[in-house]
Amino acid sequence: MHSLSVESGWQTEPRSGGLDQGGEGRNDMAFAIPTGDSVRPTDWAGLGWLFLFFWYFPGINQLLLLTTGFVGSVPLRQSLVFSLLWLVPVMIFPRMTRPFAAVIGVILWFFSLFGLFFYFIYQQEFSQSVIFIIFESNETEASEYAAQYFAWWMIPALLAYTTGAVLLWKRLRPVFLSGRHTWGFTAAVTVLLFIFPIGKAIANKGASLLTVQGVLEKNMGPVIPWQMPVAYIQYREQLASMQALLEDNARLPPLANLRDAHAGQPSTLVLVIGESTNRQHMSLYGYARPTTPKLDAMRDQLLVFNNVVSPRPYTIEVLQQALTFADQEHPNLYLTRPSLMNMMKQAGYKSYWITNQQTLTKRNTMLTTFSKQTEEQFYLNHNRSQNSPQYDGAVLEPFQQILRDPAPRKFIVVHLLGTHSKYHFRFPPEYEQFSGRKGLPTTLDDNQVEVVNDYDNAVLYNDYVVSSLIASLSQASPHAMLVYFSDHGEDVFDSAGHKVFGRIEDTPTLPMYAIPFLVWMSDGWRSERPLNYSRETLDRHYSTSHFIHTWAELAGLTFDDFEASKSLVNKAFKERPLLVGNPYKPKSMTDLRAQMPAAEGR
Repeated sequence: MHSLSVESGWQTEPRSGGLDQGGEGRNDMAFAIPTGDSVRPTDWAGLGWLFLFFWYFPGINQLLLLTTGFVGSVPLRQSLVFSLLWLVPVMIFPRMTRPFAAVIGVILWFFSLFGLFFYFIYQQEFSQSVIFIIFESNETEASEYAAQYFAWWMIPALLAYTTGAVLLWKRLRPVFLSGRHTWGFTAAVTVLLFIFPIGKAIANKGASLLTVQGVLEKNMGPVIPWQMPVAYIQYREQLASMQALLEDNARLPPLANLRDAHAGQPSTLVLVIGESTNRQHMSLYGYARPTTPKLDAMRDQLLVFNNVVSPRPYTIEVLQQALTFADQEHPNLYLTRPSLMNMMKQAGYKSYWITNQQTLTKRNTMLTTFSKQTEEQFYLNHNRSQNSPQYDGAVLEPFQQILRDPAPRKFIVVHLLGTHSKYHFRFPPEYEQFSGRKGLPTTLDDNQVEVVNDYDNAVLYNDYVVSSLIASLSQASPHAMLVYFSDHGEDVFDSAGHKVFGRIEDTPTLPMYAIPFLVWMSDGWRSERPLNYSRETLDRHYSTSHFIHTWAELAGLTFDDFEASKSLVNKAFKERPLLVGNPYKPKSMTDLRAQMPAAEGR
């Protein structure tokens, strides 16, 4: 005989003797047998508690990130979906619900701590970039890090978080489904989490192991406990790729007959690389709104070049040319010739790289490779997605730290996140100065107006960051120079018709490539190497694909392969076609000069 336990929702089988002294069957979980839907309705409440328990560990962190605006909804959605996976074993083995949940819970709890404490310290998502930083740090740095950021509140926070998990675990109970429903649920979870997304990717990209791996990494990357192993796998892959590039770079011969006009002189040279900033939205270049008040105020200290463009609308492809001898006609020279960082090291400068861009991702491996060609690096952005608030003001403290370095000759690269979309993530609330339609085309709809306002506010904050770097440099070094340009522009409903938004290489518009290009020099640097900058010079049409020659001349460097005709500030400058587009498809490239005014600046 069998008795049905109404309270618990499962059927129990009596032990030997059949009945206890009260004449009722024992409600013993160890002897639970599923009864099927025909005997007992599904225990939806029990199922809900199980799901809530498994989701608690990834969910708390993702809710914090979402509600505070640091990530979008995708990671939270992934945490909800992948929490279904942990229901499978307890559905198949309901008698082992609590033991299974305890083991899985401890694993999820442990891995969730990394993300939670990283959020409380940095207000960022724990990501692959963090793995890179961890493995790049030595034991001393790790201990200093722990001592610096440990706070008393972490202990009660940990206790409260753990207590919440224990209380949820105590609410768990077995949920029995019929065999048909159990295996149907398992199949549904498998299809939802694996078969459908992998099949969709294969249909779009073709069947390959890399395609499958990419789908799994993308979907499972934000969710614990997969977050850590996925990040480590990606770290190892990109590290191997980066190391190969660095080894190739180390084997390159130095520049022949390098000569330095400032040899032996203490100097600090700074290259600031912006992001997605269209000069047409800068009041420094005549924009109606006062988006660059601080740079406007120091205009007489700046050389403002009016007609400079980027060769590509993508960061990495631009820097592969701007930081090397590659250009649109010879796009692969970045692999076979020294880089700007190599050149400065050869000239005797100690080199540094500060970046607020994401660090070691598949897309950004080349950026990290360039950074590792310097002697010291500061990686500030550990977010998985660009769509998170990561303000460029973070670069100011490490910049000050480098300026205090006693090294007499310093070369510093500062790579900003600039005005990269989504724009409202690029400025803190106090810089939300532009709203409404004042100064904007009347043809813009309400949504477009909001986007442009966000972009202009981002430009305003970018003005603060760049001007602050100049101010710090002017106070720290009597012999100094700073060059600022953006990697590329952005069409924010600026081109004819005000309909285009973003960057599309196949249909180029001037705003996608129209970038600011500024030079600041200290009095000491300017007096020792006077250069004649006429209005004609400032209005030259120029592409940053030849930037290494301009930088070399500004820095007082010459070498056998230096081409004066490619230097924006040389009297022998020769105007060339402003080729934009994919250099590996030469017929698709466009000469942007047709869209350039004779003198766009004021």
